[in-house]
Amino acid sequence: MSLALYAHPFSSYCWKVLIALREKDLAFEYRNLEEPGAAEAMAARWPIGRMPVLVDGEQTVAESSIIIEHLDLRHPGARMIPADPEAALAVRFLDRFFDHYVMTPMQQPVAEKLRHGDRLDSVRAESGKALDKAYAWLDATLGERIWAAGDTFGLADCAGAPALFYADWVHPIPAERAKVRAYRERLLARPAVARVVDDARPYRSYFPLGAPDRD
Repeated sequence: MSLALYAHPFSSYCWKVLIALREKDLAFEYRNLEEPGAAEAMAARWPIGRMPVLVDGEQTVAESSIIIEHLDLRHPGARMIPADPEAALAVRFLDRFFDHYVMTPMQQPVAEKLRHGDRLDSVRAESGKALDKAYAWLDATLGERIWAAGDTFGLADCAGAPALFYADWVHPIPAERAKVRAYRERLLARPAVARVVDDARPYRSYFPLGAPDRD
């Protein structure tokens, strides 16, 4: 059964699915939304127009976390969500944590800059406060874990990689949050993550706040 992913290489939510596809070593057609006709083809399948969108044979699947669950159900390779219900619940919670409490505040000053930027300083200050709370909670939660939920890379890490990658650009992770900083380094060293980072390099000029000269 053929797989096609409509995605943009610089999009954080697209990264989540791309990382899972690479971890599972699945062959797929990459419909880069920079390509002519790709956005229109995606909109025909998902009129909401939000990326990424997976096409699996005749089935269209939207929303990054749902796409990854779909891949686990329908395709072989490394599991992104544990079979054990209790362990799966912990992984899903951390996935939601990264999306709601890291990715969302990170995107607020980005969105403000894309609008008019009149409130950029105040929005960035509020975003920084929210991210500091998230960093503190995550630092205490990680403990001696290698990955977000334990010793196994999975859905939570697919979410954590883009969330922390971009959040550190917007509001750098403080030195005292050493566990979070080390976790981000481990994520960026993971081959599947390193590949999406490299694939996104040509688009760094798109970052409205200015991409730092690192990573």
